[in-house]
Amino acid sequence: MTTTAEQLSATTLLRFATAGSVDDGKSTLVGRLLHDSKAVLTDQLEAVEQASLSRGQEAPDLALLTDGLRAEREQGITIDVAYRYFATARRRFILADTPGHVQYTRNMVTGASTAELAVVLVDARNGVVEQTRRHAAVAALLRVPHVVLAVNKMDLVDYAEPVFAAIAEEFTAYAASLGVPEITAIPISALAGDNVVEPSAHMDWYGGPTVLEHLETVPVSHDLTACHARFPVQYVIRPQSAEHPDYRGYAGQIAAGVFRVGEAVSVLPSGRTTTITGIDALGESMDIAWAPQSVTLRLADDIDISRGDLIAPADDAPAVSQDVEATVCHVADQPLSVGQRVLLKHTTRTVKAIVKDIPSRLTLDDLSQHPAPGQLVANDIGRVVVRTAEPLALDPYEYSRRTGSFLLIDPADGTTLSAGMAGAAFAEAAEAVVTADDDAEWDF
Repeated sequence: MTTTAEQLSATTLLRFATAGSVDDGKSTLVGRLLHDSKAVLTDQLEAVEQASLSRGQEAPDLALLTDGLRAEREQGITIDVAYRYFATARRRFILADTPGHVQYTRNMVTGASTAELAVVLVDARNGVVEQTRRHAAVAALLRVPHVVLAVNKMDLVDYAEPVFAAIAEEFTAYAASLGVPEITAIPISALAGDNVVEPSAHMDWYGGPTVLEHLETVPVSHDLTACHARFPVQYVIRPQSAEHPDYRGYAGQIAAGVFRVGEAVSVLPSGRTTTITGIDALGESMDIAWAPQSVTLRLADDIDISRGDLIAPADDAPAVSQDVEATVCHVADQPLSVGQRVLLKHTTRTVKAIVKDIPSRLTLDDLSQHPAPGQLVANDIGRVVVRTAEPLALDPYEYSRRTGSFLLIDPADGTTLSAGMAGAAFAEAAEAVVTADDDAEWDF
C-alpha cells in the first residue's frame, strides 16, 4: 500500500546539481544514476556502447550519457553544464551536471543557482582538495539547503571505512563553518554502482541511504507562499478598447508570497501606496494569487507604474536604496574593476550603476578575505559595493533567491559580468547534520 509520504513525493520536483574536481567521476555518477534507474532510452544506450567500443573500451562508458560536447568526449571532461530530466516512481528530477575544472567554476554558479540540493563528489584517494572547498563555498553562497558528499571510487581504497570517515569529517566541518544547514555523506563507487541506486555488498559497515534513495526522500519545500510577498511588474496592460476603455493592469509573475484583493500594497521604488482591487489570470478574476503564478493586478489608484517596479505589501515592503552591498561570483573573462560602469539587472528592472568598491576577495582554502584586491577576475568570489543611478528594492539573498539576486552586465555588449547576492555572504555556521557519536564512530 502506498504511504502518504510516497504519494506526496511522487508529485514533487527536485532540482539538483553535481560538482567536484576533474576526474572525480561526476559524469560517471550521473550516467550510472540514469542507467540503473532505467531512465536511459535503448537508442541512447546503444549510441554510448558504440562510442565506447570505438574508443577501445569493452564496457559502456556511462559518462558519455552526459558529456555531449565533442571536446568533452575527446578529453574525457565536462566543459559546459549538462541538464538532464528524469523521473522515478517517487519523484521527478532536473539535474545539472557541472564542470570540475577551476576555469569552469562559473558554470557551477549557473547550475546551482536554482538547485535545492548539491552533490559534491570527492575522490576517496585524494580527499578534500581546493576545488572541493570551492564548490562547497559556491553551494553555501547560493544558499543550497541540502549538500550530499559523495565519496567516490571507494573500490580503489578497498572500501575502507576509515578513509570515508576521515573525508566525511573534514568536509562536514568545512561546510558547517560556511553555514550549510544539512550535509549527508555517502560512500560510493560510480563505476561499479555501489550505493548509487542499489546498496553496496562491499560496504556492510554503511547503513545509510543510497544516492537515489536520498534524492527521492530528501524533504523539498516549494512553498513560496510563506515568503515575503513580491511582485515584479513585467508589463503594463492598457487595451483602451471599446470593451475595456479604462482597464489598467500590471502583469507579471509573483516571485514569492500571496496577494489578495483588498490588500494594501506599496509600489517601489516610488513608495506610493494603494489597494489591490482585482486579480486576473487566464481571463478569470480571482480573490487570491500566490507564487509562482503569472497574474495581472488591478489597483485602486492611477499610479505611474512601469516595467521594473516592485509591488509588495504595504506593511512588509523591502528597503529601497541606491547602495548595494553584495557578494558576487565573477563569471566573465574580462575583470571587474573599481570605478567600472555597469548595468545592474534585478528581477525585471535594469539600471545604470558604478562599482564603487571591491572590499575583499574570498580565499577558499581557509575562507580568509584578501582585502582591497582592486578587481575580480574570472571565477573569483568577492564582496562589492555598487552605486545605482536609480533606487532598487532588494531583499537580502538569504530571504529570497529571486529578489535578493542580480546580474552585473557590460553596457557595451550585454555580456554578463557577475552574479550577485545581496546581503551577508554566508549564513551563520550551522551545526552539521552528519556528526560523530560519543564513541567517535559514524552513526548512520
